[in-house]
Amino acid sequence: MTTGALQRVIRRARQRVTVERCGMCAGPVGPEHRHVWDEQDGELMCACTPCSLLFERESAGGGRYQLVPTRGRRLPDLSADELGVPVGLVFFVKQRDGRVLGHYPSPLGTTESEVDAGAWRAVEARSPELAELVPRVEAFLAWTGNRRDGGQQWVLPVDDCFRLVALIRRHWTGMSGGSAVWREISRFFDELGRRHGRPSGHD
Repeated sequence: MTTGALQRVIRRARQRVTVERCGMCAGPVGPEHRHVWDEQDGELMCACTPCSLLFERESAGGGRYQLVPTRGRRLPDLSADELGVPVGLVFFVKQRDGRVLGHYPSPLGTTESEVDAGAWRAVEARSPELAELVPRVEAFLAWTGNRRDGGQQWVLPVDDCFRLVALIRRHWTGMSGGSAVWREISRFFDELGRRHGRPSGHD
């Protein structure tokens, strides 16, 4: 995702609008709507229910549009340490050419860097979930956590990750973020647990 496209996603998430519109047909969408990745423009678009149904089949988008999935899975026994993560919160997105980009949320948006291919393959080899990560529309989110929560790793729809970026921008104060933003981050991960249930691989 380009910097400009990311800024548009974050800006839309922050704006208070009466009615959000579908990026495909301009019809109204509810608060719980799907997103479609536009490969040509490099951005996420809101999608109403009828339009999102059109892209349920992978081939329906003609190589340009791809429906963002809704399923999330926690990976309880996986560590991102080998990926050389310099901060405590990062999400990784596969590109169509096989590269993997790390996105580091900040009060200004995200900073991107390409992940070492060998390091990614080593981590991926321990997790079938990462091996099956869908390019562009799914992400591997890693958080070192705090004393109460501990670390968490998830495979998530990429729009959830950009929702987290918007949350950080909205609540960040001062140099270190302030206590409010870290409370909101903890709530975000609590919500993931409620929405997606038990960790992957657990009964």
